[in-house]
Amino acid sequence: MTTSGTLHKRIRSDIAERILSGDWPPGHRIPFEHELMAQYGCSRMTVNKALTPLAESGLIVRKRRAGSFVSRPRIHSAVLDVPDIQAEIIGRGEVYGYELLSRRVRRALRKDAEELELATPGRVVALRCLHRAAGRPFALEERLIGLTATPEAEAVDFTITPPGTWLLGFVPWTEAEHRISAVNVSRSTAKLLGIHQAGACLSLERRTWRGREGVTYVRLLFPGELHDLVARFERPSGQRLDF
Repeated sequence: MTTSGTLHKRIRSDIAERILSGDWPPGHRIPFEHELMAQYGCSRMTVNKALTPLAESGLIVRKRRAGSFVSRPRIHSAVLDVPDIQAEIIGRGEVYGYELLSRRVRRALRKDAEELELATPGRVVALRCLHRAAGRPFALEERLIGLTATPEAEAVDFTITPPGTWLLGFVPWTEAEHRISAVNVSRSTAKLLGIHQAGACLSLERRTWRGREGVTYVRLLFPGELHDLVARFERPSGQRLDF
């Protein structure tokens, strides 16, 4: 028998499972409160108790009179998106290649603040992958996935599925941060990317969150001569033109 003290947890879990599985995509309206009350045979207070933590974690957005909706991704930078490397390469008409170089499940390093934020006090999946376009090295990926927010990642076969593609398809996120820089890399990394050690690489670091939980941290290294970032944007209304 399910008591009112545990029923809200079941409702919350059922809704979260539909969202995390991708069955309810961003923007999808979840059932109205009265619909959930009828479905689970419970009070409005129990439904509210189930929905409140989902809203606090960033999985849903509650709008007065309109209902509750699966959160849409929000990003700090107005000129960057979270790309799917596989889709990007295929979209350019090139043959995509992928190789998982290493995979390890370990505890977050206490000396690394970003890792602790990603998985405190839990574990991470540490991945290193190489992406190719038309047989040529396109990007070296070094990624951490926090198992606190994304425990299902531990069972995924990343020898077949690129982690970025899997995350975009199955794990919703609410906020992202990018950091871009030009870097010189080690001899072994330069060899993987097929460049001279003195050659510069474009480094793109990205962190994503779902509510307050860190989902993933990734560092992508692109051969500098093969990759650039292009942004097109409109002038805000009322702003003076200065050239």
